[in-house]
Amino acid sequence: MTPRRVVVTGLGSITPLGKTVSEFWDNLIKGTSGARPITHFDVTDFPTKFAGQIDNYNPTDYFPAKEARRLDKFTQYALIAAEEAINDSKLELDQIDKNRVAVLVGTGIGGFEVFYRQCLEFAERGPRGVSPFFIPMLIPDIAAGHVSIKYGFRGPNFCAVSACATGSHNIGLAYDAVKYGTADYAVCGGTEAPVFEMGVAGFNALKAMSTRNDEPETASRPFDATRDGFVLGEGAGILVLESLESALARGATIYAEIGGYGFSADAYHITAPDPNGNGVILAMHSALEAAGLQPEQIDHINMHGTATPLGDVAETNSIKKVFGDHAYNINLNSTKSMTGHMLGAAGAAESLATIMAVKHDKVPPTINFTTPDPQCDLNYTFNTAVERKVDFAINNAFGFGGHNTSIVFKKYVG
Repeated sequence: MTPRRVVVTGLGSITPLGKTVSEFWDNLIKGTSGARPITHFDVTDFPTKFAGQIDNYNPTDYFPAKEARRLDKFTQYALIAAEEAINDSKLELDQIDKNRVAVLVGTGIGGFEVFYRQCLEFAERGPRGVSPFFIPMLIPDIAAGHVSIKYGFRGPNFCAVSACATGSHNIGLAYDAVKYGTADYAVCGGTEAPVFEMGVAGFNALKAMSTRNDEPETASRPFDATRDGFVLGEGAGILVLESLESALARGATIYAEIGGYGFSADAYHITAPDPNGNGVILAMHSALEAAGLQPEQIDHINMHGTATPLGDVAETNSIKKVFGDHAYNINLNSTKSMTGHMLGAAGAAESLATIMAVKHDKVPPTINFTTPDPQCDLNYTFNTAVERKVDFAINNAFGFGGHNTSIVFKKYVG
């Protein structure tokens, strides 16, 4: 069949900046930090005592108590964001062919917390202490499975897992499913719930996280000379995709069109970025080629921008190599300065932020900038949102293992 144009018609999120897309976007534009001291476990012995948490989250606000006990939080977050996205899309679920709806919702780690809790039960009570729901709660594909089961969607249903590139990989694969006719609609994105004892301890052991415990709200400071690591975040971002023809036929709101994507590998190191940026450069070049764009047409890039000393410089240098002098004309940003690093949900939540920038011609800031780093000399939209025309934008997301993604979103003009 002839490849179809693919548009975004539904958005859903739950993040440290709010439990809905409107709250998320409003707080992004205001430059609100979602980082705060961790309160739901004892952090006395932890080098990092704060995270990007979802405030006042009670699962029984969304699920019956019995159901909530059988869902790890990463699945809960996915279901919450998926419901918002599907409602936002205004799909008539009783009128569409549910055999033609794909669900691709991934996670970088999956049921990490339930694994930890069940290990404690096993250590205390032996095999009889292990829940019969342990494995179904743990597996990374179960969030996609639950979304499918809730709505009866019987199209392609699985998840890509690529650490912090997960959300973007699932969006790209969903885009392909709609573009090439494997599905007519797709619910896609990423979800993660790593803010618990072992999640924080694990990343502390890697020495990847900020330890700025005296001022957590300003701890995530991408591209600043005083940056000292990322802030752990949690939540989910979900998109609904469909063909342009379908969206126009039913009068759907079109947030943006997906122009194309680039996927690549660093083939360099399990955690460190390639200092030459070869994989990142390949991903961005591939995305531009897929979208049929020249580098000088890009207005905005939502960068991976984790606030690690090596990563921010490597990504900056890669952008310079791809965009040349035009790199200085692009409004770049890192919304991780506000949400923290949502791991497997990052690429999806940041794609959502990029889509909203395209829709509203407004670029959220990179907050917490105080001290210039001479190696990071581009326009990172520091501290204050900027209104500008955003016709074409890119979201970058990279993951441990050297996984790289770049997705192009463009303004739909009827």
